[in-house]
Amino acid sequence: MLKGLAITPPVLGRISIGKVIEKNGKRLPEKDDQFTITSQVQGKNGWLLHPLNDELRNGQEDKLRSIPVRLLFNEPELNFRADYTLFDRQSGRPLCVGNGETCKRITQDGKQSLPCPSPDGCSLAQGNACKPYGRLNVVIGDDDPLGTFVFRTTGFNSIRTLAARLQYFSAISGNRLACLPLELRLRGKSTRQSHGTPIFYVDITVRSGLSLEDALLEAKQLEENRRASGFDQSALDQAAQQGFSSGAFEDSEEDTGGIVEEFFHAIEDQPSPIEHQAQPASPATPSLAQKLESQATRHNDMPSIQ
Repeated sequence: MLKGLAITPPVLGRISIGKVIEKNGKRLPEKDDQFTITSQVQGKNGWLLHPLNDELRNGQEDKLRSIPVRLLFNEPELNFRADYTLFDRQSGRPLCVGNGETCKRITQDGKQSLPCPSPDGCSLAQGNACKPYGRLNVVIGDDDPLGTFVFRTTGFNSIRTLAARLQYFSAISGNRLACLPLELRLRGKSTRQSHGTPIFYVDITVRSGLSLEDALLEAKQLEENRRASGFDQSALDQAAQQGFSSGAFEDSEEDTGGIVEEFFHAIEDQPSPIEHQAQPASPATPSLAQKLESQATRHNDMPSIQ
């Protein structure tokens, strides 16, 4: 296996709750109140729609707000990875990835493993440059049992909800996440920081029409059928874990341009923080209003348009 290159689940397309529009000569993300499923092909007007996008809209009043899915792995952290990520605004390359305790960072002296104080306590994260960043891989349909669609988000509500749900479903199913019939569901909420404007985030639940008990029974039966056919779920999870650990950073250079366009459009003209890490400026003590504004910016969900 190649060293230094993360081997990630095969991707057939992307799931988003927004899109990129052109405004005043700039390409900016625009929020939406529904899912969009795109292919991996990009045209002059953006990502081309995947055939599943129209197929799943049937019966949903032309608003795609739920998607039936299965997960590829039993381990929650393999299906959904979330970390603090600092991207270079020009190249789109990840510069630092951490979990709040340790991080892997590209410095002037090369790649290093360092303590991670989280964005609130990191001098490199000024200007909302470092964000929680999650990637969820799901299987849609039966055409390709190992092909996935990826949902990317920096939204605090989506990250927290998805992480909690996967941990809970893993626990109550006896570690049968990959066999559960699940559904991605779009939810909305209003907060003080959003000034009454709805914020949309992604949840994952038992598939519509099934009770929790029915879903657990179906998962148990599917697991038995897979074992009888020779399907080795433990080996698949182990192979995925080895693939993720092969590289320091998960996202490839092909993906980083779209990531910066989506999540860092407002600060893309600023210099990279790595360029100034040798002589960091002493930040002024922020006011209470500034702290609240910064917290609101971090916690408001932004759409994923990958």
